[in-house]
Amino acid sequence: MQKILSVLRKACEKYDLIEDGDKICVGLSGGKDSLTLLSALKAYQRFSPQKFEIVAVSVDLTDGKTDYSQLVSFCKNLDVELFVEKSNVFEVVFDIKKEKNPCSLCANMRRGLLNSKAKALGCNKVALGHHKDDFIETFIMSLFFEGRLSSFKPKSYLSRIDLHSIRPLIFCDEKDIERVSKTYPIVKNICPADKHTERENAKDFLENLESRYPGAKEKLFSALVHTERYNLLDKE
Repeated sequence: MQKILSVLRKACEKYDLIEDGDKICVGLSGGKDSLTLLSALKAYQRFSPQKFEIVAVSVDLTDGKTDYSQLVSFCKNLDVELFVEKSNVFEVVFDIKKEKNPCSLCANMRRGLLNSKAKALGCNKVALGHHKDDFIETFIMSLFFEGRLSSFKPKSYLSRIDLHSIRPLIFCDEKDIERVSKTYPIVKNICPADKHTERENAKDFLENLESRYPGAKEKLFSALVHTERYNLLDKE
């Protein structure tokens, strides 16, 4: 956890992710990334120069059919209040819309419910568990499917709802998250599309690239976050 705290602090300082008086809503899916984020933020709260509050919100995609009792206990041990927001996202995506590529719609609906609940709780920021590997994978997906050089930002302002979205684990390697999350109460992902998504394909592509060119992922990340390393045609 010490290594994760170090890179979380680096991200917070570099991108001004946390400010005095913030009330931060952590999107707690029950996966390893969000559980690690919540644990790390709670630990960081103890020595952070900024004073801030933390709450957690889990969006139940199955309209009350998912068991969140272990997450409730996990949050209680951290002294963080957890709110479970019921929804029928799965029913809409798979039964009503019958989406062949469900990830985009599901993500948008989940994010909308999370942001609305955060706003209702008086939060001004929503923290998401995306890490370094997610950042690179999103870049690859944007490149191959949209023809754009793009990925998510460490900090974004959502003007429609007046919230900031932050990603404090942006410098964190997934392998470090896997290491510290072994004892966490992971909520099993029951999505029919789990492990059969374009993100999984991007992950496989990057793993193959890494095996052929060791250090390739780190160089990709470095190029993306250091703007002085861009060497592309300018608008002129």
